[in-house]
Amino acid sequence: MKLTLSALTVFVAVAGVLSFVLLVVAIGTDFWYIIDASKWEYNSSIPLSSHSGIWRTCKFKSRCLPLLNSFGSINMNISDSERQLLNMHGTFVVLLPLSLILMLFGGMAGFLSILARAYMLLMMTGILFLFGALVTLAGVSVYVAYSAAAFKEAVCQVGRKALQDIDIRFGWSLALAWISFIAEVLTSIGFLLASRIVGLKRRQQQGI
Repeated sequence: MKLTLSALTVFVAVAGVLSFVLLVVAIGTDFWYIIDASKWEYNSSIPLSSHSGIWRTCKFKSRCLPLLNSFGSINMNISDSERQLLNMHGTFVVLLPLSLILMLFGGMAGFLSILARAYMLLMMTGILFLFGALVTLAGVSVYVAYSAAAFKEAVCQVGRKALQDIDIRFGWSLALAWISFIAEVLTSIGFLLASRIVGLKRRQQQGI
């Protein structure tokens, strides 16, 4: 029993730290969405390729520019589709950092629950990590939907033919966010299993 609980303790520690670090790196880097227009750049001195994060967009071999502030553009004269894009951007900009905050609280609660071998605290920590994972999933899903809507808006403005020679894809920053989500779910499962082990051990001791 002690060996199993010890193994779970190591597992949740590694998975929890991995989840937090990966999401921090994902949020802090600018390779969520990559636009490769290298086929057009042979005849142009202006860099057309770019890569974007959740905060800014960067031209290759050039400086980065912040994305439009979603919360400061309420009274702007924009179309409904552009307003929808701003609302979606504001949503995942809030959800992803919120997931980091939940993981911080979950990590502190998890440390205390493991030290105290407290059944309820272990279970609540598992639920907190599961809720944080759902927040991460929601944030990443909104970003994917936002990217699809932004591409649709670009097609409406310039036409699909103008984009046919441009390679548009998701980048490794988004992949890190997905891996972070999986690690967060595994951390939640580990805490819930630990709470079950502690609960069973307590009932056995009471039975004796």
